[in-house]
Amino acid sequence: MTVTVGVLALQGDVREHAHALETEGARAVPVRRVSELDAVDALVIPGGESTTIDKLLRAFDLFEPVRARLHAGMPAYGSCAGMILLADRVLGGIEGQRTLGGVDITVRRNAFGRQVDSFETDLAIEGVEDGPLHAVFIRAPWVEEVGPAASVVGRVESGPAAGRIVAVRQGPLLVTSFHPEVTGDTRVHRLFVQIVRDTQG
Repeated sequence: MTVTVGVLALQGDVREHAHALETEGARAVPVRRVSELDAVDALVIPGGESTTIDKLLRAFDLFEPVRARLHAGMPAYGSCAGMILLADRVLGGIEGQRTLGGVDITVRRNAFGRQVDSFETDLAIEGVEDGPLHAVFIRAPWVEEVGPAASVVGRVESGPAAGRIVAVRQGPLLVTSFHPEVTGDTRVHRLFVQIVRDTQG
């Protein structure tokens, strides 16, 4: 079954996410307007700057339509800034910053530090087969708190950030602190495409 996955095309690695999705058998399309959102089975929210994406969602009149689709059960995957936008609660946000919500987590913005504090490590992610994957963190958030509705599926395993939660799933929603689209390893996208297929029945 071919599923159509939209990639929110307001900021971030839109082309890279689309390529990874198509590698895993999905049809990937950019989403910038409500008519494009209405035509997809699921949505990927790329990394970027969460406050900027929040403002652009409102400027393009997409904020409420995306939130309505999420509440209606649309699968979504958010990486880095996308994780922040899908979180119910944010620490370190700017005044007036809103999230789409959907995942029962508290996320801390820029928790791993500035651009110079970006790092890479190998992670085991629940649902991702064939061993650990190489994860790239760029001005990344981490998850401070996970509510009862959500499940931790990945933590940093070593180094100064050992134990930090960096991947969470809640039903058809998946979020990661890291950027799987930049490594050429498409297994996180494979997991998400399978989630989308499962919701299609």
